[in-house]
Amino acid sequence: MSHYKIIFGGPVGAGKTTAVAAASDIPPVRTDAAASDGVRHIKPQTTVALDYGAMKLADGSTIHLYGTPGQERFDFMWEILTEGGIALILLIDNSRGDPLHELHFYLGAFSGFIRKTAVAIGITHCDLQASPRLADYQAELDRAGFGCVPVFEVDARQRRDVCLLIEAVLSVIDPLARA
Repeated sequence: MSHYKIIFGGPVGAGKTTAVAAASDIPPVRTDAAASDGVRHIKPQTTVALDYGAMKLADGSTIHLYGTPGQERFDFMWEILTEGGIALILLIDNSRGDPLHELHFYLGAFSGFIRKTAVAIGITHCDLQASPRLADYQAELDRAGFGCVPVFEVDARQRRDVCLLIEAVLSVIDPLARA
């Protein structure tokens, strides 16, 4: 039986904690604290260290799911959490002021990890804001030199949507892999 580690990254409020909980087969571990800065206008609690969950595969393997804090002041945790990881699932909140800028920021922040592993991108909150569209994200990825990256509209509350992202990133690593 093998053990794999997938990282969920992205800005505050994009759905990382929710996605880890939705996909996990165990009760998730959360390190939320009361938001004390501008984040409190987005949500009352924020991740300060990590979120953790685990998903069992049919072959008995385990995928360990780690959610990073979204705030830049906790960016030291990003490097710690990516250690030993096989892929990044980047969640971007489409309803925010400039989601394409956030895409660029987090691609840059995780670029070293992404270039050694794989990435899939989930766009959340498309029900609140329809633009930019998936094609706009793919065009930005192309311009940034990332080429063809799996990009999906997802609801982080829905296990099937999160599993789609996990399967997509696994298929980038190994086209025959299935979650």
